[in-house]
Amino acid sequence: MKKAILFAVTTLASMAAFAEEAASTAGANHSSAGLVAIGAGLAIGLAVLGGTLGQGKAASSALEGIARNPAAGDKLFTPLILSLALIESLVILAFLVAFIKIPAASFGF
Repeated sequence: MKKAILFAVTTLASMAAFAEEAASTAGANHSSAGLVAIGAGLAIGLAVLGGTLGQGKAASSALEGIARNPAAGDKLFTPLILSLALIESLVILAFLVAFIKIPAASFGF
């Protein structure tokens, strides 16, 4: 599985590099706005994937701890909610960065 993921990432990265070289040698007036939009979509998708995996793991661990020791439910509830809020804030931050970068691509930043 890891080899398949590594192969896919390597293939996609090399395709983007060759496409950029072909566009620059053609002498055409090209814009990177489309690539920034694709990158923003990938960034949001990966952030959501990581966030959901993190939230699932945190909730699973907290519920397992409460199931083993029901008296610790009150002590685990506040750190669980805090950790879920922090994980979600990272996903929202990736969303904001991706959407701030899209208009900046048209100005060449």
